[in-house]
Amino acid sequence: MRAAPTILHLDMDAFYASAEQAAKPSLRGKPVVVGGLGPRGVVATASYEARRFGVHSAMPTAQARRLAPNAAYLVPRFQLYRTVSDQVMELLARLSPLVEPLSLDEAFVDLEAGGTADDAASAREIGEQLRTAIKAVTGLTGSVGLAGSKMLAKIASEEAKPDGLLLIEPGTERALLAPMPVRILPGVGPATADHLRRAGMTTVDDLVEAGEDELVRLLGKAHGGSLHRMALGYDDRPVVAERDAKSVSVEDTFDADLHDRVRIRTEVERLADRCVQRLRGAGRSGRTVVLKVRRYDFSTLTRSETLRGPTDDPTVVREAAARLLEAVDTTGGVRLLGVGVTGLADYTQEDLFAQAAGERTAAEEAAGRSAEESADGTAPAGDDGGDPGAPVAETAEQRAARRWPAGHDVHHETYGHGWVQGSGVGRVTVRFEEPGSAPGRVRTFRIDDPELRPADPLPLVRDPVDYSSWPASLPKSLSGPISSGGESRP
Repeated sequence: MRAAPTILHLDMDAFYASAEQAAKPSLRGKPVVVGGLGPRGVVATASYEARRFGVHSAMPTAQARRLAPNAAYLVPRFQLYRTVSDQVMELLARLSPLVEPLSLDEAFVDLEAGGTADDAASAREIGEQLRTAIKAVTGLTGSVGLAGSKMLAKIASEEAKPDGLLLIEPGTERALLAPMPVRILPGVGPATADHLRRAGMTTVDDLVEAGEDELVRLLGKAHGGSLHRMALGYDDRPVVAERDAKSVSVEDTFDADLHDRVRIRTEVERLADRCVQRLRGAGRSGRTVVLKVRRYDFSTLTRSETLRGPTDDPTVVREAAARLLEAVDTTGGVRLLGVGVTGLADYTQEDLFAQAAGERTAAEEAAGRSAEESADGTAPAGDDGGDPGAPVAETAEQRAARRWPAGHDVHHETYGHGWVQGSGVGRVTVRFEEPGSAPGRVRTFRIDDPELRPADPLPLVRDPVDYSSWPASLPKSLSGPISSGGESRP
């Protein structure tokens, strides 16, 4: 535990939804829900306007639609979110060499290690400057927590939301934590909280009063002892700059169960390619390929195969995933598929046999894809004995929804940049507007309009302030205190 509040926790406010509101002027101040839009979709983020209706992260989208039927429901644009996240992380890196990212929109920073703060006054100043810088560079807001430990800094940022700053002075931790619910502590999930509730413990102060021996009796030595220390405000975990990923994976949940083995294998190969893209993007390779299959009855199977050496070859990963699929019974249907790679390494062991196989089968794979994507919409028979001329399970409307996801960017040769409001019945509806513009007009086109094409996201801020010399010389126009949605506690 530190004598000064020099550990900073940043958490961007409703990150995905706020980015969408910044990019789409017509949605500012309105309820926005970002997540999967199909019958089995789940909410990733809800704007604060949507949260007033009871919508929250991890809620089924179908339930969210019942609570907020007039909200805008959008498919995530991770390309945009990663770009904004890179901008934020670059600002954090200017504060300290010890930055521990937890996700795209959340990170710890050790200000003491960067020499940017050594007491409460300097920590508060740098926290306010950071919030100003993030707003100037990205157009979005973030909440900042400052404390002498990671646990308390994270609690502080949560209490400061939205768009605020909260500093917890060392020595005041016990008084701050005492009335809070036990769920505020790391490692206390719904099951543990319910177990504690049955034992009569609902607040952090209840845990302190119960004592370490009682918590150990209820939860075991490791968990009980750790929980008692945290209830007292103790947390000596350091900020770790490099959080080494243990695996890279992707998965998809399907709106309707997949039954056709050919379609299932095609989806597995597509997921394998996406997984390799992420693997290469991280500059890594992997030794073990993992297949995840969730069946119609929610039973989940995982299968893995360890290769002779680390690889980032898409052909090798595809073939391994396909072999794993052969050992899985998909009778009755599949609702979710996932492909992952573990045993990560920073190098690739060339597999000459796989390369040769890839060269031999390249033409065959291309021919197979051409046959499956033929104009009559038919696919070859699966190994379930289906009709060779049976139609592909995915309908034209589903293909249109895949090509024109709600909320994604498009460009029209006549009307310029816009975003998809929705598609159906052979039509796609587009609102033409850009970040910083006035709310735009809506037009509808055929889904095969030759002038309409998908586009990349536009920057949320056209001319961001140059922070290359920050924090040594923060621009005077931005260095003053800004209005805060939170408060500082003594």
